[in-house]
Amino acid sequence: MSQPNPNPNPNPMLHGPQEGRCLWGWAQPRSPRHRSIIPCKLQRSLLPAYIRNTTSLQRNAVVSETHCSISSSALHFHNRLKMFNPYILGAFLASVLGFLLLYDLREKERKIKRHRLADGLVTSSSGIGECPQDDGFGTDVIIVGAGVAGSALAHTLGKDGRRVHVIERDLSEPDRIVGELLQPGGYLKLIELGLEDCVEEIDAQRVLGYALFKDGKNTRLSYPLEKFHSDVSGRSFHNGRFIQRMREKVASLPNVRMEQGTVTSLLEENGAIKGVQYKTKTGQELKAYAPLTIVCDGCFSNLRRSLCNPKVDVPSCFVGLVLENCQLPFANHGHVILADPSPILLYPISSTEVRCLVDVPGQKLPSIANGEMAIYLKTRVAPQLPPQLYDAFISAIDQGKIRTMPNRSMPADPYPTPGALLMGDAFNMRHPLTGGGMTVALSDIVILRDLLKPLPNLNDGVSLSKYLESFYTLRKPVASTINTLAGALYKVFCASPDQARREMREACFDYLSLGGVCSAGPVALLSGLNPCPLSLVVHFFAVAVYGVGRLLLPFPSFKRLWIGARLISAASNIIFPIIKAEGVRQMFFPVTVPAYYRAPRAK
Repeated sequence: MSQPNPNPNPNPMLHGPQEGRCLWGWAQPRSPRHRSIIPCKLQRSLLPAYIRNTTSLQRNAVVSETHCSISSSALHFHNRLKMFNPYILGAFLASVLGFLLLYDLREKERKIKRHRLADGLVTSSSGIGECPQDDGFGTDVIIVGAGVAGSALAHTLGKDGRRVHVIERDLSEPDRIVGELLQPGGYLKLIELGLEDCVEEIDAQRVLGYALFKDGKNTRLSYPLEKFHSDVSGRSFHNGRFIQRMREKVASLPNVRMEQGTVTSLLEENGAIKGVQYKTKTGQELKAYAPLTIVCDGCFSNLRRSLCNPKVDVPSCFVGLVLENCQLPFANHGHVILADPSPILLYPISSTEVRCLVDVPGQKLPSIANGEMAIYLKTRVAPQLPPQLYDAFISAIDQGKIRTMPNRSMPADPYPTPGALLMGDAFNMRHPLTGGGMTVALSDIVILRDLLKPLPNLNDGVSLSKYLESFYTLRKPVASTINTLAGALYKVFCASPDQARREMREACFDYLSLGGVCSAGPVALLSGLNPCPLSLVVHFFAVAVYGVGRLLLPFPSFKRLWIGARLISAASNIIFPIIKAEGVRQMFFPVTVPAYYRAPRAK
């Protein structure tokens, strides 16, 4: 008869384990949660001796403790893994986003570089394969162009001790029909730069204001010069003579080198401009290197596309003549005739010569070669001139010395580029009706000079570029006021079949004829003596409101109310697009732009 088992166990697998048998009973995990951690099969021979020699219950107790220890460790590891999962996921997502951002920025940089290289204006300095010319002349600044802006800038920086290399396409005396009238605000900047003697010995004429003519009426507008020295006024002259005088002053500085050559491209390395490649007068290809390259190559610049977004508009062209041996109705005044279809501008350029600029809307001009231009001037323009100028005008046409020039406007929209800067007409243009171009250029030079003065070393191109971004903000109030006034005044002064525009033109003439603040305010803006954007907007809409008031008096009618509303709308359509192109924030609230507060790098 079989004896009862002294250690009953419902699981037969635990009955008397033998050598070499699988110990399924006590090697099996006690719960499904541990099945993936505890091995399901354990050979008895692999157990330590002190466990092999124990009873079944003792072994079960030992294994239970082992199970608890392993389970506790596994649970602890699992909890730690769960805790770190969000951080690992976050780090992974941040890495992916960072990679995408860097990729996007790199693509934008490559796109700009491809745009520059496609234009043929930027050359990789590493791909040229030539060593820079070593002539012992270390250069701080390269200036491309020696016109009004380039020459004035070269003299200013050279006087401050900078080593300057000027490259100009043609060093002979220019012969242009614009850039001949310097407003009083520009003359003050010329004094500030120490270049006021450049208007001496060139038969320059003092300009004290403007005279407006319309439909047989005229009014005189004098510059508000009461608070200034008696020598302060506008100046008019031959553009070429003025430039040559400035070039002579530049050449007198020992640390400024002036060379005749044509710059073909900018040299770029790692996104920064390192210098220029140019062709000398003899045809030799050379390269010049400097920490800072300033492009001042004028309105026909072939380098601006690599440094800005050029949105050039050509609303009209000037047809230029020189009237000889005649007297203007108002001595020492510029004359603006509100003719049909667009204004005529006259001013003295010497003691015996008067410049006449006839504005022709659009870009298509009558042909000079087949005589169409002469017929147009004699039949359409001459009858609208003051009688005392008629004979001199006809004589100038008969001499055949007729010149033309497209009138360009281009708001400043730069690409901040390490190692390079744009200035003058290469950077920013406005309609030349108001003669504000040289005033803006000279004002920009004063701002740049003051920004560069604290910097003894210009070699850190990236830091210098970030600092000089403040230049684009600091120049805005003056430049934008003059630019906006030029564009708005030209549109108001042009004849139009629209009745609201005709009323606006008539209101502008009558408003300026009122005198007092109605004439002194706008003329102070025009002259550059008070380049305040807010004052410009106030006076412009004051003209519009004045025009509406003229319509509604003495008795308003529905038709007149409708014309008045259209007049306000026309005024808004004239000025607001120009302000938008110039930048509302930079023009009216420059102190809110972060670049306004950028300080020079620490020495």
